[in-house]
Amino acid sequence: MTSQSLVKKEKNSFLSSHHRGMKNVATVILGGGIGTRLYPLTFSRCKPAITFGGRFKLIDIPISNALNSGCNKIYILSQFRSASLHQHILKTYRMESFSQGFLEILSAEQKPTKSNWYQGTADAVRQNIEYLQEAPVDYILILSGDQLYKMNFQEMLHFAIEKDADLVTASLPVGESDAKRMGLLKRNSDLFITDFTEKPQDEKTLSDFSTEKGDKPFLGSMGIYLFKRQALFDLLEEDPREDFGKHLIQTQIKKGKAFSFIYDGYWEDIGTVHSFFHANINLTHPQPQFDCYCELFPIHSATSTLPGPKLFNTEVSHSIISEGSFIEAKRITHSVIGPRTVIGKNTVIEKTYFMGNDTYQTRQNQKFSVGQNCHISHTILDKHVIIGDNVQLTNKNNVSSFDGDGIYIRDGIIIVTPGTIIPNGYSL
Repeated sequence: MTSQSLVKKEKNSFLSSHHRGMKNVATVILGGGIGTRLYPLTFSRCKPAITFGGRFKLIDIPISNALNSGCNKIYILSQFRSASLHQHILKTYRMESFSQGFLEILSAEQKPTKSNWYQGTADAVRQNIEYLQEAPVDYILILSGDQLYKMNFQEMLHFAIEKDADLVTASLPVGESDAKRMGLLKRNSDLFITDFTEKPQDEKTLSDFSTEKGDKPFLGSMGIYLFKRQALFDLLEEDPREDFGKHLIQTQIKKGKAFSFIYDGYWEDIGTVHSFFHANINLTHPQPQFDCYCELFPIHSATSTLPGPKLFNTEVSHSIISEGSFIEAKRITHSVIGPRTVIGKNTVIEKTYFMGNDTYQTRQNQKFSVGQNCHISHTILDKHVIIGDNVQLTNKNNVSSFDGDGIYIRDGIIIVTPGTIIPNGYSL
């Protein structure tokens, strides 16, 4: 056996032992705020409850990362339009399937000492501190409910133990455009975080935080934090402010024992319509940046009893067609078609995401469907829409923003909201 094989075997053996060590970690997933930049996708739901890739919810991503890493003690903090999120979690996750763990939903609630809604990420954790104090763990992992990535948190725990860190922040190299929408870190040769700034816009700050290395000279915070249990409790008590990124992380850096852990894979913060749309369309590529097909690191979600899709004389290229769909379209390219989607004859679909439907028809026996002879491009169709015949949704005037009756344009992308009925011959 080569020395390289021995190193790999020893690392795998170590990670296997730390998979058991992950039982010493409680995971807190933040359910997201109002999600203004994702409106109108957040009109009737919170960000983590938005359907992704045809059959997943965004919340499935952090839950799956936690479960695949061996973290089976999970709290989800919810607040804004959370009914559909709660329904999905209760339907999907039976924690007896994941050994001796638990998954608890902690919604914002009035208490004798606190009656406010969550004011920020740190405030949400602070308002639920009594539940975390009951968890028999040494570390607390804090995740966002609306990010795309695949990460083995065992390696992050190993790093935290090795450094005896009170805080480990996951980070990744980014370019300038991403740096302006993220928190940026400085770290020294010992991997200590020495400085932090949130979403810098001025050139001087960007220059101060640049490593001058390649086309990704900045170190961006992923909003993923691993705290020692008591260090987190002490920090929340000492600094009463509301947000981790804007406030408490800087306080912990000044206290010391804060480290940066470098992640070198794909990561995307689903904060805008543009990022959400392109993350979905990217799934149709032969080698997508976010791989849903890896059996070793699966994305857990609700199971389906729907039959396979039916297609009739349809030319399909670089697309995903979900279960239960009935399609007579002429052509579908670079699109994601969600479950129970019905598309009529001679319709052309290009670079479009159909979220699909929870049922095939309305209470009035109208079928949720796209009619005949339609042309739909660069569009997000939310659930339960009815589109007539000869409809053109192509943003023909190439506008960036538009507000209509159930139809919007954001970042140049058309969005049809849930329950919208579009009449025959409509054109946008």
